[in-house]
Amino acid sequence: LAAGAGFDAIWGSGFELSASYAVPDANILSMDIHLEMMRAIGEVQDGPVVADIDTGFGNAVNVAYVIPRYEAAGVAAVVMEDKTFPKDSSLRAGGRQELVPIAEFQGKLAAAKAAGAVLVIARTEALIAGLGQKEALRRGEAYAEAGADGVLIHSKQKTPDEILAFCRAWPGRVPLVLVPTSYPQLSFADVTALGKVGLIICGNHAIRAAVAAMQSTFRRILAEGGIAGVESDIASVAEVFALQGDEHMRKLEKAYLR
Repeated sequence: LAAGAGFDAIWGSGFELSASYAVPDANILSMDIHLEMMRAIGEVQDGPVVADIDTGFGNAVNVAYVIPRYEAAGVAAVVMEDKTFPKDSSLRAGGRQELVPIAEFQGKLAAAKAAGAVLVIARTEALIAGLGQKEALRRGEAYAEAGADGVLIHSKQKTPDEILAFCRAWPGRVPLVLVPTSYPQLSFADVTALGKVGLIICGNHAIRAAVAAMQSTFRRILAEGGIAGVESDIASVAEVFALQGDEHMRKLEKAYLR
């Protein structure tokens, strides 16, 4: 659906995958579950997949084993964050926001770069953890020095002021990556005008849109005592068949079934 809408890449969100299993975004799901989903996403569309690997599923040694598996699954880039394991969601009120030492995360980045050809985006949670702009910049620059191909700077402030200040102060060693979930008023045009951002991730809008649509549909069905009223507002069965690749299967049946 995202590829069909025209997005340049697909975000393999750990938050959305966790939500689909109805578990918290706190390293509850295994790497194998996430990896298999990344492989499946890559198989059904042609755009590059950017995988959210949280803290890398362990230390630098774990990362060295993780990266080749994601590369073999067809992933184009990974995003790895500098939190301790197990992580807590950045947007969760009162969540644990503990960061690993800079040197430790540099080791994880170096291991990732040495283990494969995928792009490695370093995500710093310094602003989320309340460590301030200076520490966020220090970590971002240290991660770029360690080989990161980009730096994702995250914020849960309700205005973009904190992020804009960081972007303006960023020395530009590598491109920045933004996830404007908490500050949606920042437009793509505003980001482009900064001249320092290489990627914008719409991090969780698919699951949130799906949840809202399903909640509304389920409530209407019960309130209206039937399904007739919702039919015009939901996808047709034919549209779902198309997403499943039904036409391709029919061609195979016609060509090979005897």
